[in-house]
Amino acid sequence: MMQKMDGMNYAPVSQGKITVVVGPGEFCFSVIGLDHGHIFAMTNGLLEAGATLVSVFDEDPLKAEAFCNRYPQTRMAPSVESILRDPSIQLVASAIKPDGRCRLGLEVLRSGKDYFVDKPGLLTEEELQQVRQACKESKGKYFIYFGERIHVEGALLAEQLIREGKVGRVVSMTILAPHRLNPSSRAPWFFDPRQSGGILTDIGSHQIEQFLTFSGAREATVMHSAKANYHNPDHPDFSDWGECSLVADNKATCYFRVDWFTPDGMGAWGDGRVFIIGTEGTIEIRKYLDVASSPSGDNVYFVDKEGEHKYEATGKIGFVFFGKFILDCLHRTEEAMTQEHVFLATRLALEAERVARVI
Repeated sequence: MMQKMDGMNYAPVSQGKITVVVGPGEFCFSVIGLDHGHIFAMTNGLLEAGATLVSVFDEDPLKAEAFCNRYPQTRMAPSVESILRDPSIQLVASAIKPDGRCRLGLEVLRSGKDYFVDKPGLLTEEELQQVRQACKESKGKYFIYFGERIHVEGALLAEQLIREGKVGRVVSMTILAPHRLNPSSRAPWFFDPRQSGGILTDIGSHQIEQFLTFSGAREATVMHSAKANYHNPDHPDFSDWGECSLVADNKATCYFRVDWFTPDGMGAWGDGRVFIIGTEGTIEIRKYLDVASSPSGDNVYFVDKEGEHKYEATGKIGFVFFGKFILDCLHRTEEAMTQEHVFLATRLALEAERVARVI
């Protein structure tokens, strides 16, 4: 069974359907920055779609060495500059510390390469404007790893049902996204919102991205947001709970809750659930397990006029984002996700964090 106890190091691998879109050497990428375990999920997804991993760099050579041991086809690069100067590398993937992600991304774009970064991909509205301008000038891509949708087959199946019109028009969503804190495994920067972005900028961005995707929205407004520190007095600036309500340009609404209160006895890092109400049907996604019933995730419960349905999506959909993303980088298309979608999800998350009422 795939390791699901620790969300920070949760790195899905396909359990069945894999779509390879390029051959060896046709799309090369390197990794810079290993401060968060999501880099392994990002790397797995790219490799499964056929990308070629060339090199890795981190300021800590022990981290880079461990990465090479995990992916023996790669080599340790001597510097960031050596990767940026390498004309064979088309993409840089990164999970560097959040407050360094924009700076590195700007360097990557200016070097003529595309950038794939862990969330939160940006921490301020000023950074967002800088990246917008850099993308415009370089024609490069600045994509963020929204793993709670693109790396969850249950979510991808729900998206497929919605696009097929099975629920009619999506009018409302509720998203519950608890996470396991594991404080002893966290770096000091994690608890400092100036370095990590805060709970709504960070894991809240996942939920906003899902809402925009499932509802088909092209714009949205933050109606309410709040955050609190209930159980971490040693880190007074840290928020361990947050919530947000949004309304989209197509009148769909969303409420989501994020927190760091997954109980120790749960068999996954979080009981992530998404509830979708449409004019002709409803969907519930139980992402990582079915509490006290089954340790298997990717359970999709769908109700329409024909009846009640349950789908087990693991191994049946595949992580299609990565292949589409690679082809987008090669052909300068936007099939996987538009750049504007990335920017919109980011802007709304930053706004939700900025205007949040502190409880």
